[in-house]
Amino acid sequence: MRASTSRPAFEPCSRLDELSAEEAAVYRQLDPLKMPQHVAIIMDGNGRWAGKRALKRFLGHQQGAESVQFVVEMASRINLPFITLYAFSLENNLRRPKSEVNFLMKLLRSYLVGNVQRMNDNNVRMEYIGRIHELPSEVQETMQWATKATARNTGTTLTLALNYGSRSEIVDAARAVLADLIAEAHRRGCSLEDLLQVDGIEARLDEHHIADALYTAHMPDPDLVIRTSGELRISNFLLWQIAYSEIFITDRLWPDFRGIHLLEAIQSYQQRERRFGGLGESFTDEDLDALEPAADVAQEIVAKLAPKQLASR
Repeated sequence: MRASTSRPAFEPCSRLDELSAEEAAVYRQLDPLKMPQHVAIIMDGNGRWAGKRALKRFLGHQQGAESVQFVVEMASRINLPFITLYAFSLENNLRRPKSEVNFLMKLLRSYLVGNVQRMNDNNVRMEYIGRIHELPSEVQETMQWATKATARNTGTTLTLALNYGSRSEIVDAARAVLADLIAEAHRRGCSLEDLLQVDGIEARLDEHHIADALYTAHMPDPDLVIRTSGELRISNFLLWQIAYSEIFITDRLWPDFRGIHLLEAIQSYQQRERRFGGLGESFTDEDLDALEPAADVAQEIVAKLAPKQLASR
């Protein structure tokens, strides 16, 4: 968790005229001081959306790609710094039919080529996380082109999680930390064991070292995770990073998700109290003074357990 990440001053929406009346009404209810810095979305339901309409799955994926642009444009209009979309998982790559995987790769290329100009118009910068090197070379080339074409944009950073799995990300991070340690030991002319003995393993490997080696080291942890289609699981998405994220589940299928639904999710997020393991703002010193001494509580527990323990003998 990088809860201490400094938060840039939030810039109020300067593109209110681009919102519909309904969107603007929701936006005006938001607290500018409680806007999330990073929203991550598990886009789910493309296949079910198509199935409900007796359509082929690929049409659901096509409609889902449209939803991506609607949501990204809303993120840009409200000056959301980071939005990360779970587009294609490692499990998708391994377990989906090859024909569907090939279609998704073609759809990705088509989306990037067709929307780079819209991203530039909206000041959106493209990035990716995942084992990108395992994707087809022509897909990688298009991805790199889109990144370069949007690199000068300074607004919302859109990150697509592609061929991504959180467990594999953590494994890759651990490998990177170990590789750096081995390289440093070689530079210093000693063994890895000697290096760790001199400096202490605690100084060389802690949460910060792992976090700095993750794919997402350049961005803050998500404040809000949205999952569409009503499924109540994380699906191996940003497991390390979402340790203290707020989660918003909607039954709405991803192809039906629009910018206003992003605003509604943020509205729900703002109604929650984030404690990061602490007591929260609503817990006062008076509440602490009212707590029973720990020793007294312990004695009460022992007294209650004693008869039960005697009865069980």
